Amino acid sequence: MNTEIYQKRRDALRKSLSKENLDAILVSYASNRFYLSGFELHDGQCNESSGHLLITQTGQDYLFTDSRFYEVACTLWEKNRIVIYKSAVEDMRLFLKDTMGSKKIGIESKTVSHNFYEEISQGLNFESSDGLIEDLRIIKDASEISLIEKSAALNHTMFQWLPTILKVGTSEAQIAYGIEKYFREHGATQCSFPSIVAKNTHAARPHHEPQESALLTENCHILIDAGARLNNYCSDQTRTFWVGAKTETRFQNMLEQVQEAQKAAINLLHPGLTCREAHLAAVKSFEKHGVESAFTHSLGHGIGIDVHEEPRLSMRSERVLKAGMVVTVEPGLYYGDYGGVRWEHMVLITEDGHKVL
Repeated sequence: MNTEIYQKRRDALRKSLSKENLDAILVSYASNRFYLSGFELHDGQCNESSGHLLITQTGQDYLFTDSRFYEVACTLWEKNRIVIYKSAVEDMRLFLKDTMGSKKIGIESKTVSHNFYEEISQGLNFESSDGLIEDLRIIKDASEISLIEKSAALNHTMFQWLPTILKVGTSEAQIAYGIEKYFREHGATQCSFPSIVAKNTHAARPHHEPQESALLTENCHILIDAGARLNNYCSDQTRTFWVGAKTETRFQNMLEQVQEAQKAAINLLHPGLTCREAHLAAVKSFEKHGVESAFTHSLGHGIGIDVHEEPRLSMRSERVLKAGMVVTVEPGLYYGDYGGVRWEHMVLITEDGHKVL
């Protein structure tokens, strides 16, 4: 992406600041920082930051970072608007006092620590402004859709290859490593999340951690949820496989019920539908078979720079779907005494309906 795209996004954010009567917003969440600037998608760890942005209504925007990132920052930002700090919070607070005074500054309260807020807010006028950037990110532009499609395509090719390593004696952990290796060898920088590889009863845990001691056996099932980060955009897909010559009737019934529920939900997706209505479509499908109580999570979620974004296809969300949103549709059934089945597609909401990626 070129820097003009980031400038257009910041200009769109300025309109949101005006509506909220904010003079500026301090951007700390790494994905939002990247979306607005192209700078550093990841922070080192939860108690470290690569930098912050100050986006103002006047267009005088600043990038705060330390000396390690200066050369990278210069490729994305005007040098005279890069602020290099030694003591991040103290230096930023002093800078904000000088440039903003008593003006109202938005802060991402959900993603900064209590300690960070307490220290930086001294003598400044901060106001919680969660969701302003996410509300922009929720609608993907043409360039983002293209990148997401490429990431999804890589995931598809991985799942086409995957059965070649699903052999008796192979461990969950070995399969997870094979997935990551495949993604890296085909252009991804990393997995978009740690791969879930879950055999039999482990598959009843929607977020199982693969184990070296869990080996594939003849006639078992295995749930695999994996995604790639390609060109900084995520994919996320789940498939559940049977290993062996004779598929059990219980597994086959579960698989058919899950795929039927997924199809019912996907067929309904269009602009104007609420997220709750999408989720209920899957629930109603499961109700026909009397298995709805085994569907224990939301239907899906948005995906893009982050693997989990808005919108959330859940019972609790009345958000209306709009063209340009990209969501996952991943119903599942889970039984502690047997295992689980989940099936997941990524879907783009289009002007006249939807497109399965």
